[in-house]
Amino acid sequence: MKASGKEKPSIGYVGAASGDNAAFRLMVTGFLKAAGSGEVLPVRLTGKRFNRNACLATLGAVDLVYLSGGDVEEGMRVLAERDLIEPLRKIREAGVPFFSHSAGSIMLAREWVRWPDPDDDASAEIFPCLGYAPLICDTHGEGEGWEELKALVALEKEGVIGYGLRSGSSVSASVDGGVAVIGGVVDRFVKRNGAVVPMESLAAAGR
Repeated sequence: MKASGKEKPSIGYVGAASGDNAAFRLMVTGFLKAAGSGEVLPVRLTGKRFNRNACLATLGAVDLVYLSGGDVEEGMRVLAERDLIEPLRKIREAGVPFFSHSAGSIMLAREWVRWPDPDDDASAEIFPCLGYAPLICDTHGEGEGWEELKALVALEKEGVIGYGLRSGSSVSASVDGGVAVIGGVVDRFVKRNGAVVPMESLAAAGR
């Protein structure tokens, strides 16, 4: 909330990745208000009542923009289908901070991985995300050994680092590629000599 410079910042809630699920939005709204937000305004992108002008008006009036969790590929599909990727970029470049959790965090990063054939590991391919954070990451995948993140890193160029945000962790990413751990522990993997290898994990100050 501090990034907005406002005592009670207004937030535009973008639920593209969760299909604008109302119950999920209300739950997250409660968390955001408990954390000190002001009004949380839904930016509804799905359903027959979609109004692009109303969405743009809301996004242009809020102090912060939040991207919900859900499905990364579906979220990016909805943003592209509603022709909102370029307007969101302009809002970000105008200085409005974006934040998120789970799938929304991956959407804010550079790219993600998908499998056109779910039964064929070799079909893995990269697709672009918003790229506001110039890195690649996954969230709460520690229980599965970061399988998806490792698959993504394997498709990247040599030296690319993938960040695994454990449950309960958070990071701040700057446009120059700097990553600061705000809370919890973040695992890291790098592509080196064609293989994906673990790096030292990062922890928030004081841990």
